[in-house]
Amino acid sequence: MQTPTSTIPPARQARPGDEFLMRDTSSHPPAYTPSYKTSVLRSPRHALISLQQSLSEVTGPVFSADELGPRDNDLITNAAKDGLPIGERVIVHGHVLDQFGCPVKNALVEVWQANASGRYRHKKDQYIGALDPNFGGCGRMLTDENGHYAYRTIRPGPYPWRNRINAWRPAHIHYAICGDGWVQRLVTQMYFEGDPLIATCPIVKTIPSEEQVRSLIALQDRSAFVPLDCRAYRFDIVLRGRRATLFEDSVQGVPR
Repeated sequence: MQTPTSTIPPARQARPGDEFLMRDTSSHPPAYTPSYKTSVLRSPRHALISLQQSLSEVTGPVFSADELGPRDNDLITNAAKDGLPIGERVIVHGHVLDQFGCPVKNALVEVWQANASGRYRHKKDQYIGALDPNFGGCGRMLTDENGHYAYRTIRPGPYPWRNRINAWRPAHIHYAICGDGWVQRLVTQMYFEGDPLIATCPIVKTIPSEEQVRSLIALQDRSAFVPLDCRAYRFDIVLRGRRATLFEDSVQGVPR
């Protein structure tokens, strides 16, 4: 599946004094959460160090459409060998925005997930769910001028994990986003509206507020359904904005 692409603008040139807004760490889940067992060994024990942003933080890699394959954003066909993957076909789309609500264009959005039976295509995944030889479970795309992205995939299945006895992860898709600068780098997960396993997931329970949990749940979007083919979900992603003064010739979120 291909989405409309537009001419990719030149890289935004970082200037002295440019910074992104500081991240509010208090709004994120705590790194050390005993109920999420693996966090015990991999979470820091000392206070985080705040650093002044430099060119290495306020700039980032610039991507072009010719670096991506024609089917990179179609997980239904990009790994198919002798047929199509099994499972419910869905489209996921949305916008990548900065903290001011402005679109982040030409952002790289990478996704990876389990297949319809809840199994990843990874040698260390030993879940008894069946492997699908026609489903790779990963894709990537660039946002357009309006910060919009879209991809087609198979809805992933839930799977058990050894956090607690009979613990199950809700269906989810992993995201990694590269925006304008490295400090906009975001790795997160998307869940599906109506999944009853969301409320009992120990990872989701580390999120401080119900509002923030809802921000990770993709909502069904009937307007984007493909008749007799697939349903659609909308998932908007918000990155932190630039710390910039609104001036007559410089609007926040607009390249200068």
